[in-house]
Amino acid sequence: MKRITESDSNYDELEKMSLSDLLSNINLEDKTVANSVNKQIPQIQKLVKVIVENMKLGGRLFYIGAGTSGRLGIIDASECPPTFGVNHNMVIGIMAGGDKAIRKAVEFAEDNFDLGWKDLQEYRINSNDIVLGIAASGSTPYVIGALKKCQTENITTSCIVCNVNSSVAEVSDYPIEVVVGPEFVTGSTRMKSGTAQKMILNMISTSVMILLGRVKGNKMIDMQLSNKKLINRGVEMLMHEIGVDYDTACLLLKKHGSVRDAVINYNG
Repeated sequence: MKRITESDSNYDELEKMSLSDLLSNINLEDKTVANSVNKQIPQIQKLVKVIVENMKLGGRLFYIGAGTSGRLGIIDASECPPTFGVNHNMVIGIMAGGDKAIRKAVEFAEDNFDLGWKDLQEYRINSNDIVLGIAASGSTPYVIGALKKCQTENITTSCIVCNVNSSVAEVSDYPIEVVVGPEFVTGSTRMKSGTAQKMILNMISTSVMILLGRVKGNKMIDMQLSNKKLINRGVEMLMHEIGVDYDTACLLLKKHGSVRDAVINYNG
């Protein structure tokens, strides 16, 4: 059976289209992605609940994938510490071929059935952890092998795939099957499939961190103050939260190092 992610584009003779038509048609396809993601909210909700429960027990969330899917997992994991002030080992992204594959593809790494589990073992993975496989096709051996072994070791598994009834979903306790249909360029899953995966990863990590108390109101009170823009944002948060002037907020932020600690320790 032909996978949906490999089915022919709804458009043809792309090379004959005007630039305006190319951009407009890509945008038309992209507009359908959010609706596809919306249909998966019940499944996403089930997964988030489990992640929060496990993290309260010290568990970690692992993203594992290859190619574009693997890169998307690494991006989401790498953004959690600066955004929410969590440890770098709380959300971890792993991809076939290792860090060098982030920029340049490592040939046949994704075809190795045993390599994914081997990569996970380097982190001393345990039954409190959750492993989320990301694979648009749902057929990546690197991901299948890792999730299958996790299930035998009583480690919770999930996935984000863009085909139904896939091999990756079969070894996932909490499968998320977001079907976005044919890509504008046939088989180019970095397009709609990648967009859907990124949206779902945003939903998962953001909702998990909110439920773990890493956001107050709508503000990132635990963000790392790693540049002037974020420092200024922190100062404005303090001015609004505790009603101090600009100079006082600057002094408090410098003294305590985070918005949360500055608010907790303010005695004014």
